Amino acid sequence: MTTLAATTPPPGQVAIKRRSRVPGVMITQFVEEIPQGKSTPDFTRKPFALTVQEGKLAFFKCMVSGVPTPQITWARSQGPLEDPVKYVSRYDKIMEEYIIEIPNVTAEQADTYKCFATNEFGKAVCTAKLNVIEVGFKKKTGLNKAAPEDYRKMLKKNVVRTKPQLKKEEGKIDPKFWEVLLSSPRMDYEKVCMEYGVKDFRWMLKQLNLKKKEREEEQAKVVEKLENLKQIEVKTDGSAEFELDMVLKDPESQVLLYKDGINVAYSDNGSGKHNLKKIGQKYTFSINDLIPDDAGLYQVDVEDATCFSTDFKIIPVEFIVKIQDVKVKEREDAIFECVLSQAFPKILWTGNNVPLEQGDKFDIKISEDHLIHRLKVKNCEQVDSGVYTAMASIASCSACLVVEAKDYQNTLGKKDRKSTMVGGGGLATIAADWATINAEKSGNQQDEHDLSATKCAQAEKDISGGEVPTAGVTAAVTGARKGVGNSSLHPILEGKEHIQRTQTLSEDAESCTEFMRHKKKNNINSGLSDIFATRGKQAELVCNISHEVDGAWFKDGKKLFSMDGLTIVKDGTSHKLIIHNCRDDDTGGYHFEAEGFKSEAKITVGDIANFDADNLHKFSKPVTVKAGQNASWKMSYTPQDNLKVKWFKEGKELMDGGGVKLVKEANHSRLLLRECLRSDVGQIKIQLTNPYGTIEATSRLIVLDKPGPPEGPVKILETTSTLIELQWGAPMDDGGSPVTNYIIERQQVGQTIWKEIGNVTADKTTYKDMNVVHGKLYIYKIYAVNPEGTSDALQTKKTMAGVMIFANPPGAPKVVDVSNKCINLKWDPPKDDGGITIIGYQLEKRKKDTTRWIALNPVTEPIKVLEYAVKDVVEGAEYEFRISAICISGAGEFSPPSVMVCVKNPNKKPFFKVPVDYMLIRAGNSVRMKVLYEAEPPPVITWLKDDEPISSFIQIINTEGCSQLVIPSSKRTDSGIYTIVAKNKIGEASFNIEVLVTDEPNAPGEVALEQIVHGKVIVSWEASPDQKLDNRLHYMVAEHNSETRIWHTVADRIFSNSFTAHNILTGREYHYKIYAKNDMGISDPSVSPTWGANSNKISVYTNAPVAVSFERPPSVLVPLKVHSTPTGYQLYMTCAIRGCPAPTVTWHLNDVCINGDSNYYITNSYGVCSIYILRVQPKDAGEYKVVAVNSFGKAECSTRLVVKD
Repeated sequence: MTTLAATTPPPGQVAIKRRSRVPGVMITQFVEEIPQGKSTPDFTRKPFALTVQEGKLAFFKCMVSGVPTPQITWARSQGPLEDPVKYVSRYDKIMEEYIIEIPNVTAEQADTYKCFATNEFGKAVCTAKLNVIEVGFKKKTGLNKAAPEDYRKMLKKNVVRTKPQLKKEEGKIDPKFWEVLLSSPRMDYEKVCMEYGVKDFRWMLKQLNLKKKEREEEQAKVVEKLENLKQIEVKTDGSAEFELDMVLKDPESQVLLYKDGINVAYSDNGSGKHNLKKIGQKYTFSINDLIPDDAGLYQVDVEDATCFSTDFKIIPVEFIVKIQDVKVKEREDAIFECVLSQAFPKILWTGNNVPLEQGDKFDIKISEDHLIHRLKVKNCEQVDSGVYTAMASIASCSACLVVEAKDYQNTLGKKDRKSTMVGGGGLATIAADWATINAEKSGNQQDEHDLSATKCAQAEKDISGGEVPTAGVTAAVTGARKGVGNSSLHPILEGKEHIQRTQTLSEDAESCTEFMRHKKKNNINSGLSDIFATRGKQAELVCNISHEVDGAWFKDGKKLFSMDGLTIVKDGTSHKLIIHNCRDDDTGGYHFEAEGFKSEAKITVGDIANFDADNLHKFSKPVTVKAGQNASWKMSYTPQDNLKVKWFKEGKELMDGGGVKLVKEANHSRLLLRECLRSDVGQIKIQLTNPYGTIEATSRLIVLDKPGPPEGPVKILETTSTLIELQWGAPMDDGGSPVTNYIIERQQVGQTIWKEIGNVTADKTTYKDMNVVHGKLYIYKIYAVNPEGTSDALQTKKTMAGVMIFANPPGAPKVVDVSNKCINLKWDPPKDDGGITIIGYQLEKRKKDTTRWIALNPVTEPIKVLEYAVKDVVEGAEYEFRISAICISGAGEFSPPSVMVCVKNPNKKPFFKVPVDYMLIRAGNSVRMKVLYEAEPPPVITWLKDDEPISSFIQIINTEGCSQLVIPSSKRTDSGIYTIVAKNKIGEASFNIEVLVTDEPNAPGEVALEQIVHGKVIVSWEASPDQKLDNRLHYMVAEHNSETRIWHTVADRIFSNSFTAHNILTGREYHYKIYAKNDMGISDPSVSPTWGANSNKISVYTNAPVAVSFERPPSVLVPLKVHSTPTGYQLYMTCAIRGCPAPTVTWHLNDVCINGDSNYYITNSYGVCSIYILRVQPKDAGEYKVVAVNSFGKAECSTRLVVKD
């Protein structure tokens, strides 16, 4: 029952408030405890907000649940609902929906409406808002609320825009066909043609290309890019949606939505009837609360250009039997089944708002007459619980699936139920009854009803996989025949007798279902199925019993056992027969027996179809034809029974008819495509299928044709009194052959003669017409030519020779940087240059509080780049700037002015401009370190040497932006790390400069020669006096022998004081010179004594060995070097130490041993001592020392590490 007054809780009862699972629904519970089997009201689907035009029909729908059945009442926030003419409420028994209708809705009825569902245990309430769009100008409201000058604005705002109606004329194609086809992908062309009854596919393609070219020209005026067009489709939430990707040339362009040529308003927040959601360049239009009136042609326009069209068709279908709630145990199957009022090819199944598809988890089946639809949820788990929905067009019905955990302890010895089905089973009878009513309407009651009943019974058998009781089918047919002529059954919604009959049919269906469940519970759950096995492959037969039992396998009546090539497997209730390598003698009848039950199947062994190798090689080669010619293919194969041959083009199956001719013989098949077009280019595939598998072969079709027209529009690069220069683009389609040249024709406006004026090669897409008359108008045609012919013409608009065309304004200048002497500007070029070559730009400035604009450069001296430094400014003054583009006709319109900017230095942290970080100075020369910096306000400059204040003898010269340190006459003690520090109120910066003051080194000391091993001489010398002062000093060794009598260098860059000479031969005299070298030069040599000949021979004693001692104190072969490393960088220092026995080496930082510090990785590999610091920190700076000690003495070397910021 439905009334139009809101209800209140009964007096004296509790009011426990809680929220529903449905958002926006509030439930009030009247009692503390609800009896078992009872429940409070709730909304399974609440009414949605509406936005309708004034004068249309508005309605709200809802679906409720609750035991006992709730009473539905309606109310509104501002006003009563007593008028039965303005507000009509009703209940739809088929859809189980409560509806309130508001015919001829007015603006005064816009309000928030409430719906109450009440029973003795509680109340549920929800709200929905009604928005009414006023159409036309209301005189009364206009006079009261608007001034006379606002009339025009109000009228303009309320005008409903329309487009020309697309009406179908007798004997002609529906105009909607072309609109839908222009917005459809190529793969849907065949589907659209079948829907609108268009059979001539090739004629359609030709017409479509012409219309598409016109449409693209219109779209190019307002849209830069349009792609990813998706036709309208119904979503799981009951709305319809279509989308497209679009980039507008002008973001301010108006995007309009039309339905059947009438503009409809849409919302951008999702609250209206029609909505637009824009994310980036994706536009998604949606339609909420679908009703039959929503069907129609929807079009999206940008200004006056149509960009997208989609035809929304709503099939008037209803659910005669809806899906119902199902409760199952884990590991069982659940079945939902429904019956539709008319044939529907495929409905949408969803689970918890997720679309479901055929697969391992879900089995979707449809009867042959498309009336009965079934969903099986296999092997249910608790995660499968939820709401399942069947959607056909805009109608839908839902049911719940409850999966209970299986109690394995209580089910021991019991047989599990395999499938649970509510709303299914016996539905063929109901479908037959509905078919009878439809047959009665069409005048063929008896024959069509018998046929429908028989089909539905057979469909029930096909879907369930079992037998339908004969009595059930007979009862369905008989009952249907009795209904013929009975007015109580026509229509289905009239009279109580039909409702009672539907209930009776449901009871029969439930009885039949229970019988089938009982039968399956004590039978074979899934029996054997006939299979076709491939020769040499494995085949498997599986039989599942409802409970665990032993059984036997038989072939042609002979019992089978496991043997070579044959395996029998029993896994619980599953029994398998596996043939590992099928042969011809495995063909036959097989069956499985267990406790009196028997399941049979047949295995047939054969081969997959195959192609002849030579024919396959020939077929794989591309077929090339000219446009208008026929293309043919032939493929031979081995004849077989049950062989299906299919041909495909670009993945779509080809059917015989029209321009396609298919010939299928026993041993070959031929394909003929007549009058091929360029659009026919693509992959051609033949597919052979037999019961044992599928094999494919592919080829390719290439169609040669004349090229398409050059790509436009034509750009006018230059037009003067003496020439017009044109530019075009290469054709999008070259016709399959490269374009060889372009032909240019010209016609003077007012004349009828076209004259060929030029012929250019394909690599040129520009042409200069030098024979023009100033002030005359010309039209040009451009043709593309390839070996197959000449394209259609690309025609220009009227173009005047010498017309004064100015460029569009550039973007407003932007201030990049400003100082007290200069302002740096940059700007963007014009968004649309109109095909005009921009020579440069003219810049003007205006001082604040003045009206005069001053040009910074004349038109004859244009600025070539998109930036400019304005230096003609006064510190402290404020300026603004504007820019214009200069073309051959002169300076164009100025851009908007820039922001006003003041000439002053901005506050800036000190910053050094890439100074030199290392200097090498000869002792006695002057040192001059010049460092440039930027800072505002001017910083305080401080110089340091080795982190200490500098000497007063050093001169510091500071100027604006520059600081210099000068040492008039340098000494070696002036070497070190000099640091400049700049600091102001914004921040601080510092920079290190390493200075090395040195001179040409002094010669090394006395040279000594020693031979320990025959053939080798150790050359050692005393260090140069400069070695301790210069860490970059090294030594070079030169050798002279009596045989060659030439001095030659044998070693260089030696940082130690010894060298081992090799290959010393007996009987020769050797001399050595030792040089000291550094960055300034080389010292005088220190000469060694003579080695060899008769004076330095080693006595050889053959009877007694010579004792040689290698023990010596530690010595430094390669010292440490000075390092300067930035903070955070890694550092690696190394040196080489010799000594026998091997000395103990320790590392020290600022005289503190760091061998045990984990921050340093220290190694000693055969005298090569290394230290590694992963990330240098300021605390790592200081003096590093290596100390080597053994029983004979001690050696050490040191260096300094400077850490930069």
